[in-house]
Amino acid sequence: MSRLETRTSKRLAIGRFHPLGATPEPHGTNFALYSKHATEVFLLLFDEPNGAPTDVIALPHRTRFVFHTFVEGVRPGQLYAYRVRGPHDPARGLRFNEHKLLVDPYAKALTGKPRNEANLLLGYDATLAALDLSLDTRDDAHLVPKSIVIDDAFDWKDDAPPEIPLEQMVIYEVHTKGFTAHPSSGVRSPGTYRGFIEKIPHLVELGINVVELLPIHDRMVGDFLIEKDLTNYWGYDTLAFFAVESAYRTGPRAGDEVREFKELVRALHHHGIEVILDVVYNHTAEGNERGPTISLRGVDNSTYYALTGSPEEPGRYYMNWAGCGNSLNLSDPHVIRFVMDSLRYWAEVMHVDGFRFDLASVLGREQGVFHRAASFFDVIAQDPTLSRVKLIAEPWDLATYQVGNFPVDWSEWNGRFRDTVRKFEKGDGGQVPELAQRLSGSSDLYGDDGRHPYNTVNFVTCHDGFTLADLVSYGQKANAANLEDNRDGTDDNTSWNSGAEGPTSDPEILALRARRARNLVCQLLFAAGTPMLLGGDEMLRTQRGNNNAYCQDNEISWLDWTLLDRNADFFAFVKHAIAFTRRYPVLQRRTFFSGADINQDAFVDLRWYGLDLDEPRWGDPELRTIAYLLDGCESTVADDYLLFVVLNASWQPVTVRIPSPGRARRWHRVIDTSLGAGRDFVVGGDPEELDPADHCLAGPRSSIVLLARP
Repeated sequence: MSRLETRTSKRLAIGRFHPLGATPEPHGTNFALYSKHATEVFLLLFDEPNGAPTDVIALPHRTRFVFHTFVEGVRPGQLYAYRVRGPHDPARGLRFNEHKLLVDPYAKALTGKPRNEANLLLGYDATLAALDLSLDTRDDAHLVPKSIVIDDAFDWKDDAPPEIPLEQMVIYEVHTKGFTAHPSSGVRSPGTYRGFIEKIPHLVELGINVVELLPIHDRMVGDFLIEKDLTNYWGYDTLAFFAVESAYRTGPRAGDEVREFKELVRALHHHGIEVILDVVYNHTAEGNERGPTISLRGVDNSTYYALTGSPEEPGRYYMNWAGCGNSLNLSDPHVIRFVMDSLRYWAEVMHVDGFRFDLASVLGREQGVFHRAASFFDVIAQDPTLSRVKLIAEPWDLATYQVGNFPVDWSEWNGRFRDTVRKFEKGDGGQVPELAQRLSGSSDLYGDDGRHPYNTVNFVTCHDGFTLADLVSYGQKANAANLEDNRDGTDDNTSWNSGAEGPTSDPEILALRARRARNLVCQLLFAAGTPMLLGGDEMLRTQRGNNNAYCQDNEISWLDWTLLDRNADFFAFVKHAIAFTRRYPVLQRRTFFSGADINQDAFVDLRWYGLDLDEPRWGDPELRTIAYLLDGCESTVADDYLLFVVLNASWQPVTVRIPSPGRARRWHRVIDTSLGAGRDFVVGGDPEELDPADHCLAGPRSSIVLLARP
């Protein structure tokens, strides 16, 4: 690398210290980079991603720790990067290295992925730990992607956010590429933003009104995966928090992905579907002290990261609350601003409707301890944009489990719902009391802080773990394809294979698996709260028992659309179940059940029953059957109906007495999962009247839903 000094023929002006990043204007572009501890910042302009810089510009102005300048003639599409000069004292957290080319933390698009040839990005032999204190003087410019100046202009046409009330949401968690990458998808551009658009009618037919996309921030691919010919498929290793993942574009030019992602959001909104992004602000792709210097580490390591060490080396190491090598320092005001700027960009410029925060308890850590009143949460609550979007927490991290402890305006992935429903359906004893709490909205977790049933995001499966089909088909994980000798992934799956491990042709086992899957769908969709389906579960997608497919960008993870025909009866069941929740508002409650007779019709809003119209034997560890009645005739609803639900996780049939519906109403059977495909869900016409009307037989491992109407 030649000596850093300004060499450019472009005219420069003082520019502004805000906004941060590269901001194109009619006559040029403003560049602004925050670094509290740097001594000099150099902007490099490129014509080609792998070419030499055409211009090197020392940013001459510094305001509030922001280095800035305005460069005339720089247009959208311009490639650029930074080199930052400052003290190199890794033991104290200062890792400035002007020999390393840096991605702008505010870059909105990149030219590609970093390449770590001969450990050049790492800068040392990773087996020799002490060398992380050394200064590597090798130039890595040809290995680091360049940032791209992006024009935010886009024809949104008549786009408007669907603004779906939380209690009406049905979330579909899905991987942007995996949704259409399989050859069976039949789309023109498989695995892309535009390919996703072609499959929106499937979501509409199913009844989905919110998609939750796995991370689409531009990401790294770890060396240990490349060496195994695997990849970072899920994307939980962010490199650039403003840049959309380029691998899913169809256009030929770097940066086309920005427009194509906006086209996807616009198309989903047109069909009444909101977009929630799974975002990873707890750590970055730069890893621990042995990781590469690509962006934040070289811009201002001690500001952006939470550091630790010994009295002699107080800033050498990284706090690792996420288990990925480092943690962002959300105790620092600038880092909070950085995350907030990123969130606002996605909400205001990219029009997304909300965020699911990966390992969100990291964001609430101050001095290492989680606080529900942490600065980050307070800032979001006061922000005029972000206080109105959907905020969903994954409420745990490597060392703390905070389900139920987030602020009032946050929803949460309810891990206790997942665990309890799995245990009950599997047949474990002693689950009924906890199950009643989860099905009724988890008021023990959310009812004492001003939240509502819809603040619990209920799920049985998600990207991390077994699919629904695998949950009823495998007792053990089968992760050999990850090339870690089946050591990765959790061993605690709370699953049962229904009598045979993995694929089988036994008709009885297949029928049991189908019935159990339907039972899980009923418990998920008919519980109070916001349900979340894993993409592909509606067609019984399998990952062949892999419960940690983070590195499988192949048919293990992709949706096989031939399953839609092969499991058409199951797809129909899920579709009808979603429609059923919309038809009967008691299944979309805004408030917790009170046990009161709201409309004085002799029925309380929720009542639990044992087998003989008595109180359930809550303390019986062998109890595996529960029934409950929901009164849908509230004072604000003109409709007049009751729902009676029976959940039998026992391997024996049981007879359940049914309360009289009163008011000249009659009980009708709508769902009975023991009856098999085609008969398990009555759709259209008049459902079968229960005869005799005072009891029903619940088959082994089955679910029943009765409807009483005049």
